[in-house]
Amino acid sequence: MKKQRCRRLTCTLLAAVLLLACVQLPAYAQSAEGKATWVWQTELIRDGGERLLSFAEQEGINLIYLQIDREIPAGIYNDFIQEAHRNEIHIHALGGDPRWALTKYQGDMIGLAEWVTSYNEGASPEGSFDGIHLDIEPYVLPQWETAQGEVIASWRENLQAFLDRASGTGVELGIDIPFWLDEFTLPDGGNLNAWLMSSFDHVTVMAYRNQAETEHGILYLTKQELELGDRLGTKVRIAVNTKEMPGEEHTTFYSLGRQQMNQTLENLSGTLRAHSSFAGLAVHDFRYWENMSQTGTEGPAEGLPDPDVQPAPDPGTDPAPDPVPDPDPVPGERVPDADPVTRSESIRGTYIWRAEEVIHNSREILDFAKEKNLNFLYVRLDLQQPFSAYRSFMKEASSAGIEVHALGGHPIWALQENRDRMLKLVNYVKDYNRVVEGDERFHGIHLDIEPYVLPEWSADSQNVITQWTSNIDAFVRELKADSSLKASMDMAVWLDKHPVPGEGISVSEWMIDRMDHVSLMAFRDRAEGSNGILSVTREELAIAERLGKPMLISVEIKESHEGGHITFYEEGAAFMEQELATVQKHLQQSSSFRGNLVHAYEYWRDARP
Repeated sequence: MKKQRCRRLTCTLLAAVLLLACVQLPAYAQSAEGKATWVWQTELIRDGGERLLSFAEQEGINLIYLQIDREIPAGIYNDFIQEAHRNEIHIHALGGDPRWALTKYQGDMIGLAEWVTSYNEGASPEGSFDGIHLDIEPYVLPQWETAQGEVIASWRENLQAFLDRASGTGVELGIDIPFWLDEFTLPDGGNLNAWLMSSFDHVTVMAYRNQAETEHGILYLTKQELELGDRLGTKVRIAVNTKEMPGEEHTTFYSLGRQQMNQTLENLSGTLRAHSSFAGLAVHDFRYWENMSQTGTEGPAEGLPDPDVQPAPDPGTDPAPDPVPDPDPVPGERVPDADPVTRSESIRGTYIWRAEEVIHNSREILDFAKEKNLNFLYVRLDLQQPFSAYRSFMKEASSAGIEVHALGGHPIWALQENRDRMLKLVNYVKDYNRVVEGDERFHGIHLDIEPYVLPEWSADSQNVITQWTSNIDAFVRELKADSSLKASMDMAVWLDKHPVPGEGISVSEWMIDRMDHVSLMAFRDRAEGSNGILSVTREELAIAERLGKPMLISVEIKESHEGGHITFYEEGAAFMEQELATVQKHLQQSSSFRGNLVHAYEYWRDARP
């Protein structure tokens, strides 16, 4: 009898569970950890979005931020959203523009909320948007630098108006924020991040790095946002980037490939699940993610293909070859010097990251150099090219009074196991210089290594520094063994805080002493001030003066996701020139300062006036 009653009770409970399951929200409406992505190409949904939804299924995407194009009929949105929901994918309406932070454009932001509300009121539950997502990023506005407090105040006011309109409409509200926004305050003294995270249902933190556990990796950069989310009960997604970022390769998985990114994200998710606020990952964006290779390009931290191929000798098969020595260099023969270039003592230069630009667009580069009065170039080499690929450009550059140094580097070049990769570049340049004319020769080799983006740096920076300095010693020895080529490198402004094991000096002093010159990456957008170019370079210049070594100062004009103070992208080229003139004026008495470089050619070429 008891057994029969137990069976009946079990059946009743099972039926109740099944009934509850039937009345629960559909899977797409439930909060679940997964992946999100941005889709800026709204036209992809016109055919039902099969390509997009197929990719989402393949990559485990359960949330799409879909940019709104109001010219697309509501029926197309309805069909796409219904199909997405059948595939258990949330759809959030995406909109934003940096100007939406300004009072004048408040109506545009409110307009997005009103459009989504109106659409949802006329759509079926299965075809309705699940949320609204904002991507505004006002720190790219020129006003951010000149009137930051006013921009923050108007941004908050506009967002509050948006929240007042969109709250209570049954949709989730989210916003993109950079990982460094936690340092800013509101006019009333409150923390900007805390206000944003307490006001929105979820935030997506743009932690654009390609390492999880390094000193400046994703875990470190998002720690404060996740802890704040835990306290506030706000959901936090962590976003990574797949767009190619020449010059900022550490901010993207583009060169590492989809396989390595997926492995990193899987490990990242496992760690971040310890936070109650962690809602999943996001990948920027669909277009770049879809086109991403499986294995990557193994590009360097500054966007350079890794010169890991044996240099091809100049075949000497041009229809009308120049009267040069035997194209096969004689082993052991001393490398002849480059012809002196007649140029100003004060250096104005830039970086050419893409070897194909030099090979195919040399006239455009030289015209730009003439326009900007440049006399110094770092040129990245593709070691798979024959020597003949560079000869014409080098000859014309020399004639124009431009000194050219070969450029190469990769973070792994700091590790002893990869020393041979660095030395291949040295041997290629030496062999090239041996078989070309004096006015076609390189004047030096410039390295951009930056090992602090490696996970090994976070685990044991002193060990990495030991290997790095050993490799640099090998580089200088090999370069100087049979040539007068100049050795130089890029150097971060904060390396003076790191000692070289067993040497009793900082990495900065050690490197300055070994190099013929150093290019100090003073990536700031003001000459003066406590965090300006002059301030952040003061200690390194003092070291260079004490050691009697030349130093160049590099600045950035590429768009940066690390804050507007890093780059002149927002202010434009004219303002940059004004600040560089200030640097020149202040340092004209320095015995070490030799001039400025702008990173990099393609960004400077396309910069705002």
